[in-house]
Amino acid sequence: MYLYETHLHTAPVSRCARATPEETVRYYKEIGYAGIFVTNHFIDGNIDVDRSLPYEERIRFYFSDYEKALAVGQALGISVFCGVEMTYGGTDFLVYGLDREWYLAHPEIEGMPKSKLLPMLIDEGALVIHAHPFREASYIDHIRLYPRCVHGVERFNACRSEFENRLAGQYAENYGLIPFAGSDNHAASGLTTLGGMRTEKPIADEADFVRTVLAGGAEPFKRLPDGTVIAV
Repeated sequence: MYLYETHLHTAPVSRCARATPEETVRYYKEIGYAGIFVTNHFIDGNIDVDRSLPYEERIRFYFSDYEKALAVGQALGISVFCGVEMTYGGTDFLVYGLDREWYLAHPEIEGMPKSKLLPMLIDEGALVIHAHPFREASYIDHIRLYPRCVHGVERFNACRSEFENRLAGQYAENYGLIPFAGSDNHAASGLTTLGGMRTEKPIADEADFVRTVLAGGAEPFKRLPDGTVIAV
């Protein structure tokens, strides 16, 4: 089976991250992952960029960490793919399948309500996953669910509690949404219990990942600190 990290953050793009793209890629290569998706906080979230800059400059900065990670991945022989984590008041969504050029060409997405933006992204061919839907934190006013606007739910997030993950699993099952998993890793080797999606065949690119997940060809997993991988 091929293991893929689907949810991680790097510095300096994500303000809250503590590991560089280089450190992150090397860590996942060392522990035997086939690939990673760099899903930094988008321009609507905790991104370390001057918000007064033009949209195009902020988008180019956003993808700069992914581009650094991609170069390291090519040198080390591990696949690196791009993704996005969008937010609305602490309600987060992982988006796969759209590249930098797509975002550059669609400045109208900035400020769009998520109830309109998420269906638009899906229509454009993206895979949309609700990340840690039952996360509780001091900065989150209330929990919001968008069951008609997403393909799936992160039923296991390595940084969330067993209680929150159990609720996420029940949510996915009750609404018939795709079960998904990821680590939400902000610290590379600083996080030793991980999550992600595994496949029987290697993923060729972001579009291939979208097709594979939608076809039921990817399984959510949890990786324990000793390297044991179990389905979740």
